[in-house]
Amino acid sequence: MSRRRIGFWYRLAAVIAKPPLLVLFKRDWRGTEHIPADGGFITAVNHNSYLDPLSYAHFQYNSGRVPRFLAKAALFKGSFVGMMLRGTRQIPVYRESTNALDAYRAAVLAIERGECVAFYPEGTITRDPEMWPMAGKTGAARIALQTKVPVIPVAQWGANLAMPPYAREKKLRLFPRKTLIVQAGPPVDLSGFYDLEPTPEVLREATEAIMAAITSLLEEVRGEKAPDEPYDNRTARAEQRRKAAGEGTL
Repeated sequence: MSRRRIGFWYRLAAVIAKPPLLVLFKRDWRGTEHIPADGGFITAVNHNSYLDPLSYAHFQYNSGRVPRFLAKAALFKGSFVGMMLRGTRQIPVYRESTNALDAYRAAVLAIERGECVAFYPEGTITRDPEMWPMAGKTGAARIALQTKVPVIPVAQWGANLAMPPYAREKKLRLFPRKTLIVQAGPPVDLSGFYDLEPTPEVLREATEAIMAAITSLLEEVRGEKAPDEPYDNRTARAEQRRKAAGEGTL
Protein backbone atom coordinates (compact mmCIF):
# COMPACT_ATOMS: atom_id res chain seq x y z
CA MET A 1 0.00 0.00 0.00
CA SER A 2 1.71 3.18 -1.16
CA ARG A 3 1.28 6.57 0.45
CA ARG A 4 -1.14 7.70 -2.25
CA ARG A 5 -3.48 4.84 -1.23
CA ILE A 6 -3.65 5.69 2.46
CA GLY A 7 -7.26 6.71 2.02
CA PHE A 8 -9.70 9.27 3.41
CA TRP A 9 -10.30 7.74 6.85
CA TYR A 10 -6.63 7.29 7.70
CA ARG A 11 -5.90 10.82 6.56
CA LEU A 12 -8.78 12.07 8.70
CA ALA A 13 -7.41 10.16 11.69
CA ALA A 14 -4.02 11.78 11.07
CA VAL A 15 -5.58 15.25 10.87
CA ILE A 16 -7.22 14.66 14.26
CA ALA A 17 -4.39 12.87 16.09
CA LYS A 18 -1.15 14.34 14.76
CA PRO A 19 -1.48 17.99 15.90
CA PRO A 20 -1.79 17.19 19.65
CA LEU A 21 0.94 14.55 19.35
CA LEU A 22 3.26 17.06 17.69
CA VAL A 23 2.55 19.67 20.37
CA LEU A 24 2.65 17.46 23.45
CA PHE A 25 5.52 15.10 22.61
CA LYS A 26 8.95 15.06 21.07
CA ARG A 27 9.61 12.26 18.56
CA ASP A 28 12.55 9.99 17.88
CA TRP A 29 11.76 7.74 14.90
CA ARG A 30 14.39 5.14 14.05
CA GLY A 31 14.69 2.36 11.48
CA THR A 32 12.08 3.49 8.97
CA GLU A 33 14.35 2.08 6.27
CA HIS A 34 13.32 -1.37 7.46
CA ILE A 35 9.64 -0.76 6.61
CA PRO A 36 9.03 -2.47 3.23
CA ALA A 37 8.23 -0.09 0.40
CA ASP A 38 5.66 -2.46 -1.08
CA GLY A 39 4.06 -5.85 -0.53
CA GLY A 40 2.41 -7.34 2.50
CA PHE A 41 4.24 -7.57 5.80
CA ILE A 42 3.77 -7.93 9.54
CA THR A 43 4.96 -5.64 12.30
CA ALA A 44 5.36 -7.05 15.82
CA VAL A 45 5.32 -4.32 18.45
CA ASN A 46 5.81 -4.24 22.23
CA HIS A 47 2.93 -2.84 24.28
CA ASN A 48 3.53 -0.72 27.39
CA SER A 49 0.87 2.00 27.50
CA TYR A 50 -2.67 2.82 26.42
CA LEU A 51 -1.09 5.63 24.40
CA ASP A 52 1.46 3.58 22.49
CA PRO A 53 -0.90 2.65 19.60
CA LEU A 54 -1.00 6.37 18.77
CA SER A 55 2.78 6.65 19.01
CA TYR A 56 3.37 3.62 16.81
CA ALA A 57 0.64 4.58 14.31
CA HIS A 58 2.21 8.05 13.99
CA PHE A 59 5.59 6.47 13.21
CA GLN A 60 4.11 4.02 10.73
CA TYR A 61 1.95 6.65 9.01
CA ASN A 62 5.04 8.79 8.44
CA SER A 63 6.69 5.82 6.71
CA GLY A 64 3.93 5.83 4.10
CA ARG A 65 2.75 2.29 4.99
CA VAL A 66 -0.22 2.47 7.32
CA PRO A 67 -0.92 -0.47 9.65
CA ARG A 68 -4.06 -2.45 10.20
CA PHE A 69 -4.39 -3.26 13.90
CA LEU A 70 -6.17 -6.17 15.51
CA ALA A 71 -8.46 -4.67 18.16
CA LYS A 72 -11.19 -5.87 20.51
CA ALA A 73 -14.48 -6.23 18.66
CA ALA A 74 -16.31 -4.20 21.33
CA LEU A 75 -14.40 -1.08 20.26
CA PHE A 76 -16.00 -1.21 16.81
CA LYS A 77 -19.55 -0.81 18.11
CA GLY A 78 -21.04 2.66 17.73
CA SER A 79 -19.24 5.77 18.97
CA PHE A 80 -16.74 7.94 17.14
CA VAL A 81 -13.90 5.53 17.94
CA GLY A 82 -15.81 2.66 16.40
CA MET A 83 -16.53 4.72 13.29
CA MET A 84 -12.84 5.53 12.88
CA LEU A 85 -11.80 1.91 13.40
CA ARG A 86 -14.26 0.74 10.77
CA GLY A 87 -13.31 3.53 8.39
CA THR A 88 -9.59 2.79 8.62
CA ARG A 89 -10.35 -0.93 8.17
CA GLN A 90 -8.87 -2.18 11.40
CA ILE A 91 -9.50 -5.84 12.22
CA PRO A 92 -11.97 -6.78 15.00
CA VAL A 93 -11.00 -9.64 17.29
CA TYR A 94 -13.85 -11.75 18.64
CA ARG A 95 -12.49 -13.65 21.61
CA GLU A 96 -14.03 -16.93 22.74
CA SER A 97 -16.82 -16.88 20.15
CA THR A 98 -17.79 -18.59 16.90
CA ASN A 99 -16.25 -15.59 15.10
CA ALA A 100 -12.84 -16.01 16.73
CA LEU A 101 -11.21 -17.16 13.47
CA ASP A 102 -12.47 -14.15 11.53
CA ALA A 103 -9.57 -11.97 12.68
CA TYR A 104 -7.07 -14.59 11.57
CA ARG A 105 -8.65 -14.83 8.12
CA ALA A 106 -8.92 -11.05 7.79
CA ALA A 107 -5.25 -10.60 8.71
CA VAL A 108 -4.14 -13.17 6.13
CA LEU A 109 -6.29 -11.57 3.42
CA ALA A 110 -4.95 -8.10 4.24
CA ILE A 111 -1.37 -9.34 3.96
CA GLU A 112 -2.12 -11.11 0.70
CA ARG A 113 -3.50 -7.80 -0.62
CA GLY A 114 -0.15 -6.19 0.12
CA GLU A 115 -1.03 -4.46 3.38
CA CYS A 116 0.71 -4.21 6.75
CA VAL A 117 -0.88 -5.96 9.72
CA ALA A 118 0.37 -4.87 13.14
CA PHE A 119 0.46 -7.33 16.04
CA TYR A 120 1.01 -6.82 19.74
CA PRO A 121 2.27 -10.37 20.35
CA GLU A 122 2.02 -9.99 24.13
CA GLY A 123 -1.75 -9.70 23.75
CA THR A 124 -2.02 -6.96 26.36
CA ILE A 125 0.06 -4.26 28.03
CA THR A 126 3.11 -5.83 29.60
CA ARG A 127 2.85 -6.94 33.21
CA ASP A 128 6.61 -7.10 33.59
CA PRO A 129 7.51 -4.93 36.61
CA GLU A 130 10.30 -3.21 34.66
CA MET A 131 8.23 -2.82 31.46
CA TRP A 132 10.12 -5.34 29.37
CA PRO A 133 8.23 -7.40 26.76
CA MET A 134 6.50 -10.48 28.10
CA ALA A 135 6.39 -13.93 26.56
CA GLY A 136 4.36 -13.63 23.36
CA LYS A 137 1.30 -15.37 22.00
CA THR A 138 1.67 -17.38 18.80
CA GLY A 139 -0.83 -15.63 16.49
CA ALA A 140 1.71 -13.43 14.68
CA ALA A 141 4.08 -16.37 14.20
CA ARG A 142 1.30 -18.59 12.85
CA ILE A 143 0.33 -16.03 10.20
CA ALA A 144 3.97 -15.26 9.41
CA LEU A 145 4.74 -18.93 8.73
CA GLN A 146 1.64 -19.28 6.57
CA THR A 147 2.20 -16.14 4.47
CA LYS A 148 6.03 -16.09 4.58
CA VAL A 149 6.04 -12.27 4.52
CA PRO A 150 8.63 -10.12 6.35
CA VAL A 151 8.10 -9.73 10.09
CA ILE A 152 9.42 -6.34 11.19
CA PRO A 153 10.12 -6.05 14.95
CA VAL A 154 9.29 -2.68 16.49
CA ALA A 155 10.22 -1.40 19.95
CA GLN A 156 8.68 1.69 21.50
CA TRP A 157 9.31 3.64 24.66
CA GLY A 158 8.05 6.94 26.06
CA ALA A 159 4.27 6.68 25.89
CA ASN A 160 4.46 4.65 29.11
CA LEU A 161 6.17 7.59 30.83
CA ALA A 162 3.32 9.90 29.84
CA MET A 163 0.61 7.41 30.79
CA PRO A 164 1.98 4.63 33.00
CA PRO A 165 -0.04 1.43 32.71
CA TYR A 166 -2.01 0.14 35.66
CA ALA A 167 -1.60 3.42 37.55
CA ARG A 168 -4.30 4.16 40.09
CA GLU A 169 -5.00 7.48 38.41
CA LYS A 170 -5.39 7.28 34.63
CA LYS A 171 -4.09 10.73 33.84
CA LEU A 172 -1.47 12.09 31.48
CA ARG A 173 1.93 13.15 32.80
CA LEU A 174 2.90 15.56 30.06
CA PHE A 175 5.53 17.66 31.83
CA PRO A 176 8.38 17.59 31.40
CA ARG A 177 7.67 16.92 27.72
CA LYS A 178 8.23 13.25 26.91
CA THR A 179 9.96 11.80 23.85
CA LEU A 180 8.17 9.04 21.96
CA ILE A 181 10.81 6.64 20.68
CA VAL A 182 9.87 4.08 18.04
CA GLN A 183 12.53 1.87 16.49
CA ALA A 184 11.98 -0.68 13.72
CA GLY A 185 14.53 -3.38 13.04
CA PRO A 186 15.43 -5.68 10.16
CA PRO A 187 13.06 -8.58 9.42
CA VAL A 188 13.16 -11.52 11.82
CA ASP A 189 14.65 -14.56 10.07
CA LEU A 190 11.96 -17.22 10.30
CA SER A 191 13.02 -19.11 7.17
CA GLY A 192 14.18 -22.08 9.25
CA PHE A 193 10.57 -22.70 10.27
CA TYR A 194 8.95 -22.43 6.82
CA ASP A 195 9.15 -26.11 5.88
CA LEU A 196 8.14 -27.41 9.31
CA GLU A 197 4.73 -28.51 10.46
CA PRO A 198 3.30 -25.59 12.52
CA THR A 199 3.15 -27.58 15.75
CA PRO A 200 2.75 -25.80 19.10
CA GLU A 201 6.50 -26.24 19.67
CA VAL A 202 7.42 -24.73 16.28
CA LEU A 203 5.05 -21.81 16.79
CA ARG A 204 6.46 -21.24 20.27
CA GLU A 205 10.04 -21.15 18.96
CA ALA A 206 9.10 -18.79 16.13
CA THR A 207 7.31 -16.54 18.62
CA GLU A 208 10.36 -16.54 20.88
CA ALA A 209 12.49 -15.42 17.91
CA ILE A 210 10.10 -12.54 17.24
CA MET A 211 9.99 -11.49 20.90
CA ALA A 212 13.78 -11.71 21.19
CA ALA A 213 14.15 -9.30 18.26
CA ILE A 214 11.71 -6.83 19.83
CA THR A 215 13.46 -7.09 23.20
CA SER A 216 16.88 -6.55 21.62
CA LEU A 217 15.63 -3.34 20.00
CA LEU A 218 14.17 -2.16 23.29
CA GLU A 219 17.49 -2.82 25.02
CA GLU A 220 19.09 -0.52 22.46
CA VAL A 221 16.43 2.14 22.98
CA ARG A 222 16.64 2.00 26.78
CA GLY A 223 20.38 1.39 27.03
CA GLU A 224 19.71 -1.41 29.49
CA LYS A 225 19.82 -5.20 29.60
CA ALA A 226 16.55 -7.10 29.69
CA PRO A 227 16.07 -10.10 32.02
CA ASP A 228 17.36 -13.40 30.69
CA GLU A 229 13.86 -14.89 30.79
CA PRO A 230 10.81 -12.89 29.70
CA TYR A 231 7.98 -12.41 32.13
CA ASP A 232 5.27 -15.02 31.53
CA ASN A 233 1.86 -13.66 32.48
CA ARG A 234 0.16 -17.06 32.51
CA THR A 235 2.81 -18.56 34.77
CA ALA A 236 2.62 -15.54 37.09
CA ARG A 237 -1.17 -15.77 37.35
CA ALA A 238 -1.00 -19.50 38.03
CA GLU A 239 1.50 -18.84 40.80
CA GLN A 240 -0.77 -16.17 42.27
CA ARG A 241 -3.71 -18.58 42.26
CA ARG A 242 -1.57 -21.25 43.89
CA LYS A 243 -0.51 -18.88 46.64
CA ALA A 244 -4.08 -17.67 47.14
CA ALA A 245 -5.29 -21.27 47.42
CA GLY A 246 -2.54 -22.03 49.92
CA GLU A 247 -3.40 -19.01 52.04
CA GLY A 248 -7.06 -20.03 51.95
CA THR A 249 -6.27 -23.32 53.64
CA LEU A 250 -4.56 -21.71 56.62
